[in-house]
Formats: sequence, C-alpha cells, structure tokens
Amino acid sequence: MSNIDFDQKVVEMKNITKKFGDFTANNNINLTVHKGEVHALLGENGAGKTTLMNVLYGLYNPTAGDISINGEKIEIQDPNVAIEKGIGMVHQHFMLVEPFTVAENIILGMETTKGMGQLDMKKAVKEVKKLSEKYGLHVDPDQKIEDITVGMQQRVEILKALYRGAEILILDEPTAVLTPQEIKDLVEIIRNLTKEGKSIIIITHKLKEIKMVADYCTIIRRGKHIDTVDVSKTDEDELASKMVGREVSFEVDKEDKEKGNVVLKIDDLVVSDNRGIEAVDGLSLEVHSGEILGIAGVDGNGQTELVEGITGLRKITNGKVLMNGKDITNKEPKNIIESKVSTIPEDRQKRGLVLEYSVEENMILENYHKKPFSKNGILNPKGINDYAKKLIKRFDIRPDNEKIKAKALSGGNQQKVIIAREVSNDPDLLIASQPTRGLDVGAIEYVHKSLVEQRDKGKAVLLVSLELDEVMNVSDRIAVIYEGKIVGVIDQKDANENKLGLMMAGGGATDGQE
Repeated sequence: MSNIDFDQKVVEMKNITKKFGDFTANNNINLTVHKGEVHALLGENGAGKTTLMNVLYGLYNPTAGDISINGEKIEIQDPNVAIEKGIGMVHQHFMLVEPFTVAENIILGMETTKGMGQLDMKKAVKEVKKLSEKYGLHVDPDQKIEDITVGMQQRVEILKALYRGAEILILDEPTAVLTPQEIKDLVEIIRNLTKEGKSIIIITHKLKEIKMVADYCTIIRRGKHIDTVDVSKTDEDELASKMVGREVSFEVDKEDKEKGNVVLKIDDLVVSDNRGIEAVDGLSLEVHSGEILGIAGVDGNGQTELVEGITGLRKITNGKVLMNGKDITNKEPKNIIESKVSTIPEDRQKRGLVLEYSVEENMILENYHKKPFSKNGILNPKGINDYAKKLIKRFDIRPDNEKIKAKALSGGNQQKVIIAREVSNDPDLLIASQPTRGLDVGAIEYVHKSLVEQRDKGKAVLLVSLELDEVMNVSDRIAVIYEGKIVGVIDQKDANENKLGLMMAGGGATDGQE
C-alpha cells in the first residue's frame, strides 16, 4: 500500500447510472481511485463491471452521474477524450492487428514520423524497447502478433496504453486467458506500474488474484454498489458472499462412484498444429462412463489440438478415436455430435457461439433440423422459444431474454448458453475445455455442479483445464499431458500440486500410474 497517495483522487465516479432501454446495467454507482492504487472491481458475470469501465473510458455515455479525473469534472464523450485525460483500457478480447508487429501495433494511430511524413520505425522500436524495459514488460518489438503468446499480446496492449500516456490503466479480466506463470508476471508488472505512480483498476472475479494484487475492492451486484473494502482486512469467503449475495462453496461436492464401461478410447493419436508440427504425438487415453477424467498440463502441450482432433475440427494423421466402440476418427463434426459427443469449446466466441444470432438461435444450433424446432424443414418459432426460455431459467442466464444477441451477453453468460445447449443434448461424452475460463465463483460453482451431475448420470466427462485447482477438485482421475503425450494418469486421491507440477514439467508419474 506504500504506493498510494491518498491526497490525490485520480478517479471519482459519482452516482453513475447506465441504462440500455429498460435494462439498468449500472444503478447509481460510486467509485473512487487514488494515485498509485490498485483497485479491483469485483462482481458476477453480468453485474455491470465492464459497463462501468466502458463509461469511464468513453465507450458509453452515462445516463446519469458525474466523473472527475484528478479533481476536474469532465464529460468523457469518447475514448479519445479518455486517452487525452490519461486513461488507458486493456479489453478482455484484445484489439490487435495480428499480421502487424508488436511495435506497429503499439504506435498505430500515433505513428512516429520523420522528414516528409515518413514512418520512422527505428525510432518507434527504440521507444517501445525503452518503455518495455522501464516497466518490466519484456516484449520483442519486431515479432508479429500472430506469433506470440496470449500473455505477450496482453503486454503489448498494456504498452499501447502506456505509449499513449496512460496514468490510469483499466484491465478487463486480465488473467482470464493467462497461464499461472504469466499471472505471476502480470502481478510483477502491476507492481512496477504503481511504483511509478500509475493507478490501476482491475475488473475481475478471481478472488485469489484480488488478494494477491489489489489494495481496495469495490463489489457490484446486479448493477448496484454493494461495498468497498480494504483488501488486507478481508478474506476470499467474505468477498465471495458479498459478490454473489450468499455463501459460496469452494469445495466440489461429489460422492465416490464406480466407473463403468469405456466410452471414449483414444489410441496412438497424432494431430498437427497450424504450423504442421505434431502437437499430439502418439497419445492414448480412455474415459469411462460415470467418471470425470481431467487433463492437466501447461498451455501449449497439445490440449487444443487433442480436443479439435476428437471433435472433427482438425485432421488426425495417425491413430484412432473410438466412441462407444465405434470409430469416429476424422468424421464430420455433425456425425461426431450424432455419436453423442457434446463439447464446451475453449474459445466460446470463436467456436461456441454465433455472436450475431440470438440466445434462442444459439440454443438450437446443433438440433435446429429436429422436432420440436422444425417440421418439414420449416423452423417452429414457438418450439424454439419455449425450449430457450426453459434453459434460460434452468441455467440462470442473465438477462433472461431469449431474443437478445449472444454478443450482448457477458462472457460468463455466453458460457452458460453453451453449457445449457451441450448438456441438454444428453451426450454420452461431454468434453469440457477450459469450461470456467473467465467465470465468477458463483458461475464456477454452477459449472462444476453441472459436470458432476453429468458424471452421476453415468456420462463420461473429459475435462481439459489450465486451472490446476479445478482439475484436482473436479476430476476422479487426472491425466497429465506433456509435449503431446500423456506422461501419467493418477487417481485424484493420490494427486497433489507438487506431484502434478513435476509431471507437467515432463517428469513421469511416481506412483498410481495406469
């Protein structure tokens, strides 16, 4: 807390209300941030956190309320005004031009020129390097965005804001797509920024990270300000119950269950990545009915390619995938779905939803041609509508409006739409790839219950997650993937962080291997 200057209020948002038609996203919210402070904005998915920050960044104009920056009351009509006032925002879904280099992205719109308006890339690269070193961001200015990790892309976004003179930095769900090591690096970067007098607002629902990095935390629930707390004087349980409005269980409640027949059998599988390199390299695995098999591993060890290979989205070059004894290797995704395989994909926006479609249309994407959704090739609006309403209620999707476009939902509610659709297909195998990425504790608890429910119904569940806690809490058995191979499978009861960590780094299972 030594970095905070309590005499200097850099952001004051007073009685901010933001309405979209009849829907009130922010209802009379107050927020104060001081110089050098890390202020977390905590709330469930759809609570109104991002909306509030979009108001501060000028992407939305408030319906009511006032904003002061450094004691000066201003109207932030658009992001240009925000940038001029020293506000930068790093969005959850990055705004980078993939074929451009790091340096080109950072200077975009603020190009360094020489002579006759010529682009001075040498100078730009030098400035980027200097900034990067100052804040410990360590990026290579000459690399292309499409060739760097998600964690590196986030650093580029932070640098982009700093290059534009940001003193106040808004980070929207900054750890949603980061590996554990990248999260540690980000915490270090945030500390470097506050040492230099920058103020940071983090939109999040990850309690562990709030405790790790934030000084103060404002909690929003259903668009209303609930409380602002000193993080050093609270704990995760208290934050969770304020956020959700009830006590939240961090333990996954599941009884022991005998596993049944082999539902999914993978034999000597080889799948290449986009560069043609074998990302899955002779992988064999079995998943039984009535069990959750978790796959643990550091990001980039073939998890994505494995799931895409099983589900028909990527070509398998060797080996077999059997579903209930039937060969589904390299079948069309439609045939694989019909073999009773459902998937919660790791990227909900690219793979899980058609963002321009309504919630109800997304609910029936895989079954629109079946009754009661259509008859003789003609869609049945009432059948679709009734089904969507039922799922919205059952899965607590907010706002409860089946006609709203999927892109208008928060990330967590988009995820709930996918889970509702996939679970309701009554699969024999449910593949859940990063199912809680970007979700709040209430929604995580809900997803975990849904997975356990499937397992208790005798379904096979394949859980692929980068969250080690999640794999250890939810799985019955844990398979560790390293460089495209399974290096060991251990019983959940025999698993601990050290043992799994060792295997994830390439060490074999010491015991309990199957």
